[in-house]
Amino acid sequence: MSELWEHDFKCADHIDVPKWIEQDITPYTVASIVQGGCASGAYMPAVTYWQARDTMNEHGDNVLQFIEDSYGELPQPDKGESWSGMAVFYLSVGVELWASGAESELGDVIETLASEEGGA
Repeated sequence: MSELWEHDFKCADHIDVPKWIEQDITPYTVASIVQGGCASGAYMPAVTYWQARDTMNEHGDNVLQFIEDSYGELPQPDKGESWSGMAVFYLSVGVELWASGAESELGDVIETLASEEGGA
């Protein structure tokens, strides 16, 4: 993962980035999400209530399906959570799951890019 911190290219230029994640996300941001989670401030669109609500309004079914496909079921937010809090909870879970999978894919991309630069 350490090599991810050194790169700021758009992940979407090399791997599949779901539409519910900002398309200009970089390996640096992915490394930050993996290390500290969305709540650490690594990915503010997942923890800012209005952004999370808007994203879940547009892509919520896909986010929930991604989580369910990954876990086999949906984790439950805290009892009494607000609608906005639920949007933050589920979007954060989805983004963190995607980032953990993208970490190894991006490592492979970086290795390929380095070998292409070395071979040029």
